[in-house]
Amino acid sequence: MTIELNAPTLPESVPDGTISSWHKKAGETVRRDEVLVDIETDKVVIEVPSPADGVLKEIYKHAGDTVLSNEPIGRIEPLEPGETLEAVKAEPAAEAPEQTGFEAEPVQESAPAAGPAARRLMEENELDPEDIQGSGKGGRITRQDVLDRLESDASDPAPAPAPSPAAPAPQSMENRKEERVPMSRLRTRVAQRLLEASNSTAMLTTFNEVNMQPVMEIRKRHQERFQETHDGVRLGYMSFFVRASIEALKRFPAVNASIDGGDIVYHGYQDIGVAVSSPRGLVVPVLRDADNMGFARIEKDILEFGEKARAGKLAIEELAGGTFTISNGGIFGSLLSTPILNPPQTAILGMHKIQERPMAVEGEIRILPMMYLALSYDHRLIDGKEAVQFLVTIKELLEDPTRLVLEI
Repeated sequence: MTIELNAPTLPESVPDGTISSWHKKAGETVRRDEVLVDIETDKVVIEVPSPADGVLKEIYKHAGDTVLSNEPIGRIEPLEPGETLEAVKAEPAAEAPEQTGFEAEPVQESAPAAGPAARRLMEENELDPEDIQGSGKGGRITRQDVLDRLESDASDPAPAPAPSPAAPAPQSMENRKEERVPMSRLRTRVAQRLLEASNSTAMLTTFNEVNMQPVMEIRKRHQERFQETHDGVRLGYMSFFVRASIEALKRFPAVNASIDGGDIVYHGYQDIGVAVSSPRGLVVPVLRDADNMGFARIEKDILEFGEKARAGKLAIEELAGGTFTISNGGIFGSLLSTPILNPPQTAILGMHKIQERPMAVEGEIRILPMMYLALSYDHRLIDGKEAVQFLVTIKELLEDPTRLVLEI
């Protein structure tokens, strides 16, 4: 009796996925819950575990193949009653079919298993998986194992610098190196969404600036007490912007709406998408019913989203939907930018770097921490007047944060 290894159930918004890599070869033994294969979708990488102890008898879908929801991708022969993995001799992997017309690629030796985030980190730092001791289940290399190895390498004394070699002779154009790699599904989907937003919306952007001094003073005054009260969660800037956006969305429902064909859908809730950077690109997890969240819950959820994004652990459900998006380019040093809409949403708020600038205040020049804000919106639904008033509302709420508590 054998067990079919199926692709996971994918939501309606994700029609298919692509086999990213197999961690086991046909004929090798597998343990229950051991990750066998990574499936890359438009939004996340899904790890598929083994349903039982046994032997991976056959692989139906190989790296690069497209798979559908619940489609069989392999076959596992479970252990017989009383049989152990140690007693099962792994069969050799099936030889690749002879290729014609092309030179066959050499078969690479199996490397220690590692998660997507760990593999990417090893590739970026040119580390050999054989040189890293995995601490995960079954010797699996985790992201922390890679970070520990990098920290260990950094602490080793640097070798004496070698004498500078003589300047090499000029090389011909033919000797310059190039590398061609396929675009990932996430990057492909991002590109498609950007083109869709540019071609199918009447996108405009309005700008304003906000004095961040009041928010900074609140954070400085209450940060220590906030962390003690909320189990170490830090009070950041994003929670202020989320709360200010929610109040502004209530006053201007069109900014929280979406266009569905010839209909306008007004949402009676605020699901705020927060753009987060991950090793695979930008992802936008969603704070569900953010109107019911306090500052601590918002900060905690955003922190968890960031950790999951870096580890490649975000679930598809956490990325679906959203009625309004906030993108913070300021963490990368951006002073001003034009954020692009995330269809079918009709608006997106862009945060930027806080920079001290001389400002005229009541006839005096003062140095204040200022931030530029950008609101991109779909002019088919939102008029310029509404967009400007929406952004001014956020500015006023942030410059007088007590209004966020009083809801005025």
